[in-house]
This record gives sequence, C-alpha cells and structure tokens, in this order.
Amino acid sequence: MNGPLTGVRIVEMVGLGPGPFAAMMLADMGADVIRIHPKNARPALSFLNGPYDLLARGRPSIAIDAKSEAGREALFALIGGADALIEGFRPGVMERLGLGPDVVLACNPRLVYGRMTGWGQTGRLAKTAGHDINYLALTGALNAIGAQGGPPAIPLNLVADLGGGGMYLAFGVVCALLEARGSGQGQVVDAAMVDGVAALSAMIFGMRQAGLWSGGRGENQLDGGAHYYGVYECADGKWLSIGAIEPQFYAKFLELAGLRIEDFAEQDNQELWSVYREKIAACIREKTRDEWAAIYDGTDCCVAPVLDWEEAPAYPHYRDRETFVEIEGVTQPAPAPRFSRTPGRVSGPPSRPVDGAGPEGEELLRRWGVPEERIAALRENAGA
Repeated sequence: MNGPLTGVRIVEMVGLGPGPFAAMMLADMGADVIRIHPKNARPALSFLNGPYDLLARGRPSIAIDAKSEAGREALFALIGGADALIEGFRPGVMERLGLGPDVVLACNPRLVYGRMTGWGQTGRLAKTAGHDINYLALTGALNAIGAQGGPPAIPLNLVADLGGGGMYLAFGVVCALLEARGSGQGQVVDAAMVDGVAALSAMIFGMRQAGLWSGGRGENQLDGGAHYYGVYECADGKWLSIGAIEPQFYAKFLELAGLRIEDFAEQDNQELWSVYREKIAACIREKTRDEWAAIYDGTDCCVAPVLDWEEAPAYPHYRDRETFVEIEGVTQPAPAPRFSRTPGRVSGPPSRPVDGAGPEGEELLRRWGVPEERIAALRENAGA
C-alpha cells in the first residue's frame, strides 16, 4: 500500500527541529523527499545524521555545495522536478544563495515553497535569533503553563518547534499542493512558530474573553487550578493524571477513590478548589500509581497513570494500535494520523548524507532526473 502523498516530490534544505519534523511527516505519508546538506558541514548536535536522528528517517540525504555554481545548477535541476521545497533558514539566507522564491518559482512555477522560521518572514523580529522557549514567551503561552505561585514551566520543545512550527509547515505545504493541482501555480508558505502557537491558543483566547480564564497561572480549569484536572503524587512517588471534567466522570472518579460526592459537591466553585485538592491529594497518596491505574482501568473516569519514556511504548493500548514501531533496533513513534486505504509507513532509518559528487550521490541525483552534464559538473567541481 502506498501513502496518501505517494508521487509527491519534495526537496528539503536541511535545518533543525521543525523543518525536519515537517519533512518526516510528509515522508511518512509517502512523499519522496531528498535531504540537501551543506557540503562539509558538521552537525549542530552530536546525534544528528545517525541512527537516533529520528526526524531524518525515511529519506535519503546528499551533501551539495550550494555556494558553488555547479552545486546551484544541480539544485535547480532537483527543484525543477519537485512539487515542493522546504527550508528553515533565517529570512534572506536562501536569497543570498541565489535560491530565493522569486528565482526558484521562475524556474518551476508550480513549486510550493515552504519557509519555516520562528518569527516569520516579515516583522521587526524576523531576522532575530530565537528558540522554542522565546517563541512561547512572546505569544502568552509560556506564561500560562505551570503551577500557581511557581515559574512558567517549559513544555519541552513540543509546542512551538513541533506543534506551532513543524506541523503547521506540513499542513501549509499540503494545502498549497492541493491548491496547485487546480491552479497550476505554486506559492510561498510562510510558516512561523509564533503564528502557529497563536493559532493553537485560539480556545484559550476565547475563554479569557468570555471570563472563563483568570490569567493567573495554575488557577484555571485546564492548567492545574481545578482539583479535578491535574496530577497527583502517589504512595510510590509516581504520578496519576485526573481529567474528570464532566459531572458523570467526576462522580465516578470520586466513587472509585472511596470519596463521598457530598464532600465535593460544588465542583466548579473556584473558592473550594484548593480545599478539595488537598483532600484528593491525601487520598491519592494512600496507594501506588499502579494500584490506582488498576482501579480506574477501563472506566469512564478520565484517570490515567503518568508514564515515563520507557513505559509508554510498552503500554497495552499502544501495543494494540502499534503506536510505536522498531526500525533497525530503534524504538520510535509510528506515522500519524492513520489512513484506512493508503496508510503511511516509516520507509527506512535515518540516513547519513552522501557526497553529491560521489557514486552514491550521483546515483541519487540520476534517480531524481538530474541531467548527466550537471552531475559531471559537480564531479569536476569536487576535483578542482
């Protein structure tokens, strides 16, 4: 079976984090993606370009000197036969390489040109350096995450880099590819992590303006303020998550915990949340995490054990669904989402970049339809 993007060809200018994540998602769905590395560049992180660089899975890598004329000509040949290009450099970098949208779209008018940055292609911060934590900070999201009275909590790099960045880039590229099929015209996709995080925050912005979000960290229904939506420490020092929002789930949670519903009757009275939380915390500390997990297993109480990275892949539900797969001895998440007729798959492990002027690189370029004279020019440039 072929994935839903089978037949789509994408050139990925290799960067960090969100760009490779987007390219991984597209490759998992069947797109033929080729990764372009700068020639003789050292990886920014030690594990990149190796078996644990999971964001690089399922697609070949080639090193080409984009600053040389021969390298640029080879890239133009690759891009000319592609449906999309993905790059994650600061604004202006691709233009300085002679590979900006105006030049490239003149070469291939149907091309979707995906650009991934933190701040976007325009605006006063566009050319400023930043990381996930900074993008979260200036969207309001970081200030909202964490316990009451404590500092903002850092949600790994899941929210800005991968959620607001890589996923929105992949979504934007697919949208533009769909539009290009009808119009015959490509376009630029300006994916900014700050824009993506802002979009992810739409529900919270609505709740605030409806008077349902106080603005204080750890004081609201979905940020740990509510006693029925949070994490509690168990007897063994492990944790239990509770999300019993709906009244029927709330009642069942209390019943199975051995607590009287009458003692927690005013579920949404915020003045009582801290009192209720202390009582529930004392109760949860009486049993281990796994004892509570067994009590709530299979019930409609919205209670689940907090698993660590080693426990999660072995969890029975994920084994049922094969949510995690093992490729050449490396455990990793399977492609998502799922399709009934054209499922995605991990087509191979992460690849090491091959030299564009070497035998493996030449064969890869031929497979992508690069003319022999341009391959020969790369070879000659490497020997000069």
